[in-house]
Amino acid sequence: MQMTVVGCAGSFPGPDSPASCYLIEADGFRLVLDLGNGALGALQRYSALTGIDAICLSHQHSDHCLDMCAYSVAQLHHPDGPRPKIEVYAPAGTAERLTRALGLEPGSGIQDAFDFVTLAPGTTEIGPLRVTAARMNHPVETFGFRVEHGGRSLAYSADTGPTGDLTTLAAGADLLLCEASFLEGRPRPADLHLTGREAGQYAARAGVGELVLTHLVAWNDPAHSRDEAAAAFSGPLAVAAAGQQHVLDVRR
Repeated sequence: MQMTVVGCAGSFPGPDSPASCYLIEADGFRLVLDLGNGALGALQRYSALTGIDAICLSHQHSDHCLDMCAYSVAQLHHPDGPRPKIEVYAPAGTAERLTRALGLEPGSGIQDAFDFVTLAPGTTEIGPLRVTAARMNHPVETFGFRVEHGGRSLAYSADTGPTGDLTTLAAGADLLLCEASFLEGRPRPADLHLTGREAGQYAARAGVGELVLTHLVAWNDPAHSRDEAAAAFSGPLAVAAAGQQHVLDVRR
């Protein structure tokens, strides 16, 4: 199983990265986790748009889903005709939310390009991948994901404030891709995002093999976020960057 960071900028695209988007590949199957602002263009560096098999959207904030609108154009207006629908696992109402963003009438456009499956907590098989969804702590309905294949596992926090459900979701994962939007010592809203220190604490509690900090806001120094996380987590630690790849070999 390979994970490519397509975009890791938090809240809006930054100068060096689109907003949230991660490509998971296993056995020739390609799953996209989130498709935020600016990510569709960068995604094409790693896969043809006709080569994506499924999409999981954590929530309906624009920095995690808005490029689905552009993707629908590519799906419906391909020179060889409309492409087969792609399954999209997303919170309830996502199709309607994206239809409004496209400026279309309800029931048109986005649902001609994608088959939407309403997310709920629990585990499902998506191609060769075992995907577990769990609700996170964010102002809109938001799901974190755990993706398993070949005895390996990757957990993704999506956007979240403090929640014990993240510890459960990430327990024993080989890699935790965790948001670190805030810095310690600065005023911040409750139940919205984590700091680097909090991300490190969740990684330590969950006993993960590696922590990768993501959803990094452009005005924060990534090195500062990393230092905060390192004070709480002693294992392998990285800061996400567009184009970064992590390979989780099949456990034998």
